Amino acid sequence: MFCYQCEQAANGGCSRVGVCGKQPDVAALQDQLVYAMKGIAFWADKAREKGVKDQEIDRFMLDGLFTTVTNVDFSAEEVAKLVRTAAKLRDKAQKLFETANGGPYTGTVPVAAQAFAAGTTAELVALGKEHGVKDESIDPDVNSVQQIILYGMKGYAAYAHHALVIGLENDEIYAYTHKALAATLDKSLGLMDFVNLAMECGRINLVTMELLNKANTDSFGHPVPTPVQLGTKAGKAILVSGHDLRMLEELLKQTEGTGINIYTHGEMLPAHGYPGLKKYAHLAGNFGGAWQDQAKEFINFPGAIIFNTNCIQRPADSYKDRLFTWGLVQWPDVKHIDGYDFSAVIEKAKALPGFEEKPGKEILTGFGHNAVLGVADKVIDAVKAGQIRHFLLIGGCDGAKTGRNYYTEFAEKVPKDCVILTLACGKYRFNKLDFGDIGGIPRLLDIGQCNDAYSAIQIAVALAGAFNCGVNDLPLSMILSWYEQKAVAILLTLLHLGIKNIKLGPSLPAFITPNVLNFLVENFNIGPIGTAEGDLKQILG
Repeated sequence: MFCYQCEQAANGGCSRVGVCGKQPDVAALQDQLVYAMKGIAFWADKAREKGVKDQEIDRFMLDGLFTTVTNVDFSAEEVAKLVRTAAKLRDKAQKLFETANGGPYTGTVPVAAQAFAAGTTAELVALGKEHGVKDESIDPDVNSVQQIILYGMKGYAAYAHHALVIGLENDEIYAYTHKALAATLDKSLGLMDFVNLAMECGRINLVTMELLNKANTDSFGHPVPTPVQLGTKAGKAILVSGHDLRMLEELLKQTEGTGINIYTHGEMLPAHGYPGLKKYAHLAGNFGGAWQDQAKEFINFPGAIIFNTNCIQRPADSYKDRLFTWGLVQWPDVKHIDGYDFSAVIEKAKALPGFEEKPGKEILTGFGHNAVLGVADKVIDAVKAGQIRHFLLIGGCDGAKTGRNYYTEFAEKVPKDCVILTLACGKYRFNKLDFGDIGGIPRLLDIGQCNDAYSAIQIAVALAGAFNCGVNDLPLSMILSWYEQKAVAILLTLLHLGIKNIKLGPSLPAFITPNVLNFLVENFNIGPIGTAEGDLKQILG
């Protein structure tokens, strides 16, 4: 196997077993799934040129890409099922085109778009080993940008999936997905063709984040600043980890009046800010921190635990028997919940001891763009009066790799006349610290999940409009941490918007070649983090 799609990839790429716990057979099956989806995309893209499309094919592409995101599906049999489905949909896409075309395709059909035998899992693993992420037949820089596009697509596929769960979708997302995946099979395309596709991927991710924002806010209301309890309430308990708000709502409905309290974990923390979710009195608080600490924290959670999306880790025996998965996330030998019947999770919670009453510290969340822009006049006045000197967006994915204490140190050293914006699970590095306020405006504003980068962009654009300048001219700096593919999608969105001077860490992606990195430095002044003190000095002058 070889995988270098996440920040923790060992020695430039995992070759024996994934740092995430992904086994070689699963890695090969995921490679084969991506390869098969490229074949589907070839035919689906050509069918769209003839004015025809297929909902089953379109939606499958989201599930297939999301399945291969880091820390989602670790079950070889489940991924193999998707590969077999992909084989059938490849044939369906070809027939869709041929019917619209009035006959067979007369050009050269790439090998990936030709039929393959979807045999046993072992046979599919063998096929997958032939289609790894590195294509030695093409220029390394072209391969690098192709990987950036692929990982960006995986990132926005996750967001599009969450929006679809709530009932919203956008055909523009499907059209680009087919076009971009099909382009990776076209040997006539050069480096700049793929650079342009990468920038377009950033635009499509912005479209997708806007769609998900609409899905969430239409369903649950705009987030409002909300204190979240880090202590515990007496009673039985269920812990929800992941990103999916619709799943949380259904669980809240089914547990209302049962005496079971629901706690959020990781990227579910921002759920407390949504009026449609916070109205449930048994949404009790947040337990634990970022995803990488789950193995040492879940042992202390005396209830049932359910993952509704990434980021699951290899479960310890101490809690594996009370762990559940839902949606696309899977782990071998962990009970999976299909649909929205959570009775098994509820019964498990009832059989476990639950918590004693133990109030704790409160932290604030819910500072989405609607909430921040609602007090924009105060923010603008504070900037004009010199009370707010600078805004620093410190956020992104967290992880276990050394070097991430930089973000804690950076936040601690931020001067008291500066405001920190944060999002995603990187916030857990410092969101329990007391930063105080500036004239009633909290110095730490938790915007939400990683997809709520959309809110951060809306805030930046609104401030730029108020000060009649470009976003790059604002007293705003972005210090980002990345771990997996959603971070790649967001970075591409920022580059699409022309945002410069981004600092990225704790290490740069292994799939970016020196030439591609030079392009990013020369055109966007993107660079690695240094020391907290040195970077702050550079930013604040």
